[in-house]
Amino acid sequence: MKKHILCFGDSNTHGYCADPTDCADGGNRFNENERWTCLLQKFLGNKYLVIEEGLGGRTTVFDDPYHKGLSGLDYISSCILTHEPIDMLIIMLGTNDTKARFNASAPCIGLGLQRLIIEAKATFAEIGADPYILVISPPHIHKELNDPYMGDGCAEKSCKLAKYYEAVCNENKCLFLDAEGIAEFNDKDHMHLSKKGHFDLATKLCETISKLI
Repeated sequence: MKKHILCFGDSNTHGYCADPTDCADGGNRFNENERWTCLLQKFLGNKYLVIEEGLGGRTTVFDDPYHKGLSGLDYISSCILTHEPIDMLIIMLGTNDTKARFNASAPCIGLGLQRLIIEAKATFAEIGADPYILVISPPHIHKELNDPYMGDGCAEKSCKLAKYYEAVCNENKCLFLDAEGIAEFNDKDHMHLSKKGHFDLATKLCETISKLI
């Protein structure tokens, strides 16, 4: 059986494209030759199966008052059981957690990540599995962000996430990758990966994963 890699994230895992001129198809989603998940599959080869589980707006643990089904905590267990066996779980969340309506500081978002990891580990334990868990701290939201739906303070909180995420990963024996400086955000909405960002993230992940599984 192939090595299964489950990528659990938000719109940056789904492949949302905020700048249609940056996308070959000119739409609002990068295609299968552009998304980091699909590129990771290509780079790793046919001994691996990379599974996309990206949902726009997804948070670690927070229920969005305006949109249902966005708490990662509510879905992680079902997601794992749907796709098991899993050799590696990749979690890339946190950008949406910085929204003003959740009123969560960077340390609180870190606690949300920890709660999500605990739930994932408990689910794996139930099925007798112990895969690698790799947490990616997203690139920093640019301070130029001007989005009334995100609210104020997002960029500042985003810049602090890696510190708390790394501490959570150390405590819970997870792998950690800070995507700041590796994968760039676009210059249109300042919080979604550019085409180059997708490529660079996939390249870095391939280097990391191929040494582990």
